[in-house]
Amino acid sequence: MELKKNPKADLTKNSSLYFVIGLAVVMLVVWRALEWKTYEETSEYDVSMNVDDDLDEEVPMTEQIKTPPPPPPPAAPEIIEVVEDEEEVEETVIESTETSQEEEIIEVEDVQVEEEFEDVDVPFAVIENVPVFPGCENESNKRACFNNMMQKHIGKNFRYPEIAQEMGIQGRVSVMFVIQKDGSIGGVRMRGPDKNLEKEAARIISKLPKMTPGKQRGRPVRVPFSIPITFKLQ
Repeated sequence: MELKKNPKADLTKNSSLYFVIGLAVVMLVVWRALEWKTYEETSEYDVSMNVDDDLDEEVPMTEQIKTPPPPPPPAAPEIIEVVEDEEEVEETVIESTETSQEEEIIEVEDVQVEEEFEDVDVPFAVIENVPVFPGCENESNKRACFNNMMQKHIGKNFRYPEIAQEMGIQGRVSVMFVIQKDGSIGGVRMRGPDKNLEKEAARIISKLPKMTPGKQRGRPVRVPFSIPITFKLQ
């Protein structure tokens, strides 16, 4: 039996080319099918508005409303009476303040105006004449001597409260007081961590001696002063 097919023939040689050509033909047919349009048959007729022309009707005109005229202004009086002012007006005469040579000039002595001095507190840091601590009268720098004598006074009279020692309380007490116009101590205030420490600080300040009061512009004034007292356990 003879074979009808040549064994050497290659049937897949141009298969890819044929496939591409077939695919392009199919896509062209599908595109034309999608783009195909049909239109309805239209008849030619006159599309005009059937509007009746009724312009021949008479339009009634509105009647004009007549407003009454404004009333006439009142007539002016025919005779104008002139009333004379019978009262006489006194003219005021302004006298000249210029002095003549005949007048005597009285000399006025200088008037002494007493300067008012406000009773205010002057801080220790800005006062002109600081209070003088006993023993600082002959010192040139009385401000430094005052601070030094205050430290000596605190060290001499210092006593640690026993209750505070047993409880282990320590800290700093800020003491504020005022040196009065007569040199005495007043207005003592304390602020500290414990009442017992504040009480001891007040006792130390109460033992301060009487001082020479501070002066501002030559007048005695009250001088506030503050100092810390430190309580520290050994």
